[in-house]
Amino acid sequence: MRAPISIILPTLDARDGLAETIPSLMEGLEAGLVRELILSDGGSTDATRAVADAAGAIWLSAPVARAQRLRRGADAARGEWLMFLEPGVVLSPGWTQDLRAALKTPGAHHFRLRLRGKGLLPRIVGTWANLRAARRLPDPEHGLLIHRSLYDAAGGHPDLPLPDVHLAEDIALARALGARFTSLPINAAISAAAYAPQGLVRREARTALSLLRSRCTGRG
Repeated sequence: MRAPISIILPTLDARDGLAETIPSLMEGLEAGLVRELILSDGGSTDATRAVADAAGAIWLSAPVARAQRLRRGADAARGEWLMFLEPGVVLSPGWTQDLRAALKTPGAHHFRLRLRGKGLLPRIVGTWANLRAARRLPDPEHGLLIHRSLYDAAGGHPDLPLPDVHLAEDIALARALGARFTSLPINAAISAAAYAPQGLVRREARTALSLLRSRCTGRG
């Protein structure tokens, strides 16, 4: 039986993030769950391609728009399940054990975001982000594990040409999935600095503005 999961990472100058993410995915390969790793790239000028080649990943050139990169990866994937992850996200050890039960029934799931950083603020922001995801307002860093049939039926990640709505395609897909979009007990960890290069407070402010704009336009 072929491994069921195709992992898709949308990349754009993501060398450092891939160095964090790829080692955590090897557990899935060893467990016989991961069929392929696909990097859908929007025109990287750093060493992203070299990292991809070293990992044996499939390399796709795609438009810069993130939604189009995600769909390009999905179109090329051969797995029954699609797992979308952001570069820099590290799945918690033992994630394959928790994943096996989810693979028994077609569904759509996100992981639990955990921000690595000093002090209380990363924990507070991570908790708030997980509460948003539970209401189908996920961050890209929550990741997505979805059966291909559901992804296709929901229309995939949509193009939403709105200014500065950095969560739009993830939220639109989550809402199209409705109650089928659930949480898995797997941590998706990322450093607070990678999650919010501009600072956690600024990212939260930007997120709030994005959600408000998407509501006002009827697209969120």
